[in-house]
Amino acid sequence: MGLPGRTAAAAPPGTGPHPGDGRARERRRAAELARRGQGYLAAAAIGNLAWEVAQMPLYTLWRTGSTGEIAFAVLHCTLGDLLIAGSSLLGALVLLGAPDWPRRRFAAVAAAAIVFGLAYTVYSEHLNLARGAWAYTEVMPRLPWLGTGLAPLAQWLVVPAASLAWACRAWAGPAAARAARHTLT
Repeated sequence: MGLPGRTAAAAPPGTGPHPGDGRARERRRAAELARRGQGYLAAAAIGNLAWEVAQMPLYTLWRTGSTGEIAFAVLHCTLGDLLIAGSSLLGALVLLGAPDWPRRRFAAVAAAAIVFGLAYTVYSEHLNLARGAWAYTEVMPRLPWLGTGLAPLAQWLVVPAASLAWACRAWAGPAAARAARHTLT
């Protein structure tokens, strides 16, 4: 009971049940998820750019293209990789994510995002090779039954796993980091 003539002061934010607490909590979760997504895409951009540059000698464009054509191909492919990475993660989160991801279900979401990226890569490589959009040199190792290059497949195993582990390291904790490392092995 308060003193006569005085009203009770409102409790400081976060100290009790207030009508806006649920909305504020949801906004914080959404902001945290957006930061994770931005971190993932930033890490994926760096990783995919480096990978695209490193694997370029495995494509005939390396021998036949001008410097400008090669630079355009690297940029174009890196931007495509970012679209695949973002779409794969979004699809995995919708299908398998938890409200407090990555604290829960990190490994399931990471594995699904990697599988989605791999599946699209197999499809895209097969289609673009068949259309003549690009070609491999004789030194590109390939899957015998599909003809798909191993370098782009390895890219979609390594880069998303490393990017997710890096982006979620602070939120997911050591268990998620271990799970991400095990996805690579």
